Amino acid sequence: MILSGKEIKKELGKNILIDPFNERQLGSNSYNLRLHSELLVYKDPILDMKKSAETRVITIPEDGLVIRPGELYLGRTKEYTETKTFVPFLEGRSSIARLGVQVHISAGFGNVGSSGCWTLEIICVKPIRIYPDVEICQIYFQMLHGDFEGGKSVYHKAKKIMPSLLYKELE
Repeated sequence: MILSGKEIKKELGKNILIDPFNERQLGSNSYNLRLHSELLVYKDPILDMKKSAETRVITIPEDGLVIRPGELYLGRTKEYTETKTFVPFLEGRSSIARLGVQVHISAGFGNVGSSGCWTLEIICVKPIRIYPDVEICQIYFQMLHGDFEGGKSVYHKAKKIMPSLLYKELE
């Protein structure tokens, strides 16, 4: 079962935290999250799953930044979210997708108990100018049936863009 916007609002301060929260970003069954002004890109043209990859920071100016096809940009949400009993799911907004921008390639949900700013894997089909603070994706919450243990993730409580840490699992 997906929580309605009214239920999301009722759960704020109890089982859901969205900081900062702006009621204008609340939809009928989701909450729009905004793009932070920083992006990371990997420096190496070839990535190795077993090695830490160097990144560089790009700042999105107020007048926008053109991103290009063939490059993976890691961004993050401005909002910090937390759930205690719900499974959070992240989806791109259809208005953004219709411009050929994908905001997460395959990492669209978190564990129960997950918290932090969401790292976004951003790619585009055509060059496009993006802006900081744009409502780029939406979070929605599903109920979980059955007993559970809180999620254990190396990305838990992240407040910055998190590049892949897969190499730590493969050591």
